[in-house]
Amino acid sequence: MKIKFLSILSLAVILFTACTSDSTSEEFDDNNPDAVARLITEIAIVSAQNPIDNTTISVSYDANNRVTSITDGVETNTLVYNNDDSLTNVAGPGETLNVQDLYDDSPFEAFEYGEVIDYDSNNNPLNIRIYDYEYNFNTGMEETIEYRALITYDDKPNPYFYTLQAAGAIEIMDNVELNFSSEMNAPELIQARLLFPSRNVSGVTITNLAGQVLTEVVANYVYNSDNYPTSGTITETSYENGMVDETNVVSMTYAYLVN
Repeated sequence: MKIKFLSILSLAVILFTACTSDSTSEEFDDNNPDAVARLITEIAIVSAQNPIDNTTISVSYDANNRVTSITDGVETNTLVYNNDDSLTNVAGPGETLNVQDLYDDSPFEAFEYGEVIDYDSNNNPLNIRIYDYEYNFNTGMEETIEYRALITYDDKPNPYFYTLQAAGAIEIMDNVELNFSSEMNAPELIQARLLFPSRNVSGVTITNLAGQVLTEVVANYVYNSDNYPTSGTITETSYENGMVDETNVVSMTYAYLVN
């Protein structure tokens, strides 16, 4: 079985947390006391194997350095704020996300996706238990399959933090709750913020419970003097029965807002 990196990364960033009294900003500042605020304006993504997947993500800002829109050249999402600079709506093609609805619907059930087993000294997830679902044709039922994700980090700040903060996403992380308990009568409410790593991810290894590697992702970045990536190469290798099944390489180039 092959597990794609983007889906794993999404889970790692959005769905696995721990409890803390600190906000996301406080946690980030504690782990990156010398970090310089930089806002991403563009990420150009080039696939070596599939040029059709090439894309450029552009981020626009207003005079107050709030994110006003994000586009990949095909679809555009527009962000709307209230007078307190809090994000209220995200309007995309054919639909609008109301942030208050996220708060009203919280806590979200997240047990089915996974949980963090271990953290490093900076509260970044190191070892994650994840779940997938496969249909068993013999039993005619869907089965839950458990995997492990081992994550490594560069000793650099998460380059997306300040951009997400400028888009109101960090405030949302601090207020949206997830329920990681399998016992409906004993819910464990865990805020979504601490899934967000304070350091930049440099690798992800997915294994089954027998320790067999299914997918390896290695990210190599070139950093500027502010410790932000200016370019990077992400190599994803999928394995089938212990043999290399597929390798995909993606190159990324970053641009930042000039102060």
